[in-house]
Amino acid sequence: MDLHNRLISFLNQNEIQYDSLEHVASMTCAASATARGEDQKIGGKTLLLKDKTDFRLFVMSAALEFDSQKARKILKSHKLRFASKEELLQQTGALSGALPPFGRPLQSFDLYIDPSVLDNDKIAFNAGLLTCSFIMNTQDWYELVKSHAKLLSFTK
Repeated sequence: MDLHNRLISFLNQNEIQYDSLEHVASMTCAASATARGEDQKIGGKTLLLKDKTDFRLFVMSAALEFDSQKARKILKSHKLRFASKEELLQQTGALSGALPPFGRPLQSFDLYIDPSVLDNDKIAFNAGLLTCSFIMNTQDWYELVKSHAKLLSFTK
């Protein structure tokens, strides 16, 4: 089952309400926000990063900049890089820009959440596809992910 359908099943199994929105293909957070007609700050920007040992997911407000030095300190790693497009597709089944903000148990990655995400009442994200976004209550999302996530600041 592809990531989009696994995400739908996961949300439905957990009885989480969300709005699904079909739109033009959007590869960036800014383009996705425009396509959704929503403020960019509610976008959950999801980054797949690789340190010395493993891939990890970092989720932050799409309106902010990622701070790699803070992330390196969190991971206690001098080496940290973004996954390549090929690695992203191989590890997640998603194209760049389509990765939803979910780690375990949906995806087998450690999940790091910047507090900026929790500043908003809702979170919007591409749902495993560049042409489909889900918008849901931020607290509902956080309840689903918090037991397998770490809440730490890694934005500028």
